[in-house]
Amino acid sequence: MMLREKMLPCQSREALVTVMSYHDGIMDGCLQHPRLDGKEKVRSLSQMILLLNSLLDLEACLDHPLPLVPTDCMGGKSRAVFRIQILFREHYTWQGRLIWQNEKQEYVFHSALELIQLVDEILGE
Repeated sequence: MMLREKMLPCQSREALVTVMSYHDGIMDGCLQHPRLDGKEKVRSLSQMILLLNSLLDLEACLDHPLPLVPTDCMGGKSRAVFRIQILFREHYTWQGRLIWQNEKQEYVFHSALELIQLVDEILGE
């Protein structure tokens, strides 16, 4: 078995971010996570990171993983949909994958800052 196949996050480490609009770090979108009852409005990249960090603080990667979130939380036409998988988190450093669902592209990130840069580069195009 390949190492990549062994590094799947438990579902509590995966979130879905739907972006309707974006300009200079300001976004109109939402974040969905198995620990949230519904969708949480997101207005900036920093707010997205802080919310994800709070949700990660609650996790214990249970024997019975939480369900995956659906594919789009805003309904209708979105600018971008990202699935964020945090594989490892230690001392506030994150490693994981950013899956840009619209383009079926996957990126690896090694820190929360690198995740912010990736999202900004994709949405800033």
